[in-house]
Amino acid sequence: MIVNTKRAITQPSTVVTKNSAATPPAVDVDRLRNATDLLTERNLVAPDHIAFEVRQPGTRIDHPWTQVSTSEFAREIQRLAKGLLASGVQPGETVLIMAPTQYLWAVVDQAALFAGALVVPVYNTAPVGQLASIVTDSKPVAAFVDTQVHRELLINAAHAAGIAVPNIWLLETGHSSSLSNLTELGHSVSDLELEARRTLASLDDVATIVYTSGTTGTPKGARITHRNLVGQVLNTAAAYEEVVNEQGNTVLFLPLTHVLGRALQLICIANGMRVAHLSDPKEAVQALSVLQPTFLVVVPRVLEKIESAAADSARKKHLLPLWLRARRTAIEWAQHSEAGTVPPFTLRLQHKIFDRLFYSRLRAVMGGRMKFLLSGAAALRPELAHLFTGIGVPVIEGYGLTETTAPLTGTRPGALTAGSVGTPLPGNEVRIAPNGEVLARGIGVFPGYRDSGDTAAAFVDGYFRTGDLGELDETGALKLTGRLKHVIVTSTGRTISPEGWEQVVELHPLVAHAALIGNDRPYLTALVVIDPEAARTWLQERSKVPPEALDAPNFAAIVDEHLCHEITSAVAHANSTVLPSTQAQKWSIVTLGHGQPELFVTPTMKLKRQALLDAGTSLIASLYATESTS
Repeated sequence: MIVNTKRAITQPSTVVTKNSAATPPAVDVDRLRNATDLLTERNLVAPDHIAFEVRQPGTRIDHPWTQVSTSEFAREIQRLAKGLLASGVQPGETVLIMAPTQYLWAVVDQAALFAGALVVPVYNTAPVGQLASIVTDSKPVAAFVDTQVHRELLINAAHAAGIAVPNIWLLETGHSSSLSNLTELGHSVSDLELEARRTLASLDDVATIVYTSGTTGTPKGARITHRNLVGQVLNTAAAYEEVVNEQGNTVLFLPLTHVLGRALQLICIANGMRVAHLSDPKEAVQALSVLQPTFLVVVPRVLEKIESAAADSARKKHLLPLWLRARRTAIEWAQHSEAGTVPPFTLRLQHKIFDRLFYSRLRAVMGGRMKFLLSGAAALRPELAHLFTGIGVPVIEGYGLTETTAPLTGTRPGALTAGSVGTPLPGNEVRIAPNGEVLARGIGVFPGYRDSGDTAAAFVDGYFRTGDLGELDETGALKLTGRLKHVIVTSTGRTISPEGWEQVVELHPLVAHAALIGNDRPYLTALVVIDPEAARTWLQERSKVPPEALDAPNFAAIVDEHLCHEITSAVAHANSTVLPSTQAQKWSIVTLGHGQPELFVTPTMKLKRQALLDAGTSLIASLYATESTS
């Protein structure tokens, strides 16, 4: 039985040795046939439990959402899976999904697995060239897309790849190729035929091919098995019983194409946590107040924006000095909680006062029921983690990659340490290589890429090479220190990890991203990417005219004395936190443009560094046109 919230699972202890940490599995995975058992067993346990809240097309956020039970979800999946069988999909063939986050994504994902197919998720923002590369490699026989526009993109990509166009089914209604027509096809398929197909795959068969969104290069197809999915879902759920359970609910903003969003959805399906989907981040605040989630997965940028909005609101009400004191109090409160010490009386009093003035209002913005946040996909500043923990919404930090089927490590409720991404989750192991690279082995680590050459380069001594740099403390908790491929080696022989400097610059509310530059150069320079929306508001509040470059459709340099002065202070502050030899001597302010943001930023809001450097080639050259005076 997958779920029994009254049955306590013994939490295995992390075993720490020199340069490695491993946590034994908490759950027996081998009793399941494949990943579809996660839903079928849940349906046996609680068929009437509400599994999803679904927003009807065209309705406002504050209109009632339709509730979908586990059994209703399962029946919808079975009908579509029968349609796939009737349409000719064979075991082991690939089915592509190209759509934004929504309930029907979950339905067609499971339907494809029930039909014995391999699921290939693709970002609906993928350019034709990237899409053509994916369809060339995966050769889908069927595909689900959100709109006619995406249908045409997929057809063009198939033609460009020189392969047959797959059967394409639209998630929109009212079309001859809509889901209702696929369901009609399946009427001739019996329950026994579907069950035979559903149970055909074993745990060690590939369930999905996930193409890395990539900050550089051509996407690589990661082969993720049923064992990877089942192992991560059951073991992660065991580690976070107080977070993911039948009493809780969440709102999924992350793209389901990303392995983290999909893994979280599977964890919720298997453990009865109610899920609502939202694809437009601009509707997030209103959705939280309506749906009142108990748990939310976010990227650090979202928390930074909430913090910035709180400061802006306080400034407009002439309460900024008071807010800054409240912020400091929350951070100190969280630091005491983390250290296990009792806050002094004065701090307890201040915290109680500020809870009434500020903290309770921030919690209300997040729906009023939020018990935990999980921050992933990028490094989170320790003081930001302390701030949210201090206002009463503890932040869990985790780490994982596509190749580890999302969660590899995580901090645990009751033992949160800001700045750490925690110990290995049950069934996983982390090792630090002599060069500082984080290596991974365990239940979630994939068997390899589609290309055997890529696979050979990705493993060493049975461990997956993550490409991240890190260190382990005495408890086995991992702290990330940078990316191996981002390490800068100057012409003077200095080796520098740029992330520390960049993260300090990115603290400024006007800065979206920062990139330190200096490979084979005598000194360091930087490109500072402005947040155009924040910059425009900031200038208008000071009665300044925003420069035209803020509205540029493509990458452009920004020359504005007011913005330059403001960003100079951010750069100076970052320089003050590092050694003189690792300070940026020159920098330029740029905007990525609004035309094709996916060229520079991944769907999880990580900067595609090489794309930025390529676009800024001439600008970077000008930064080195004259020798530094330092």
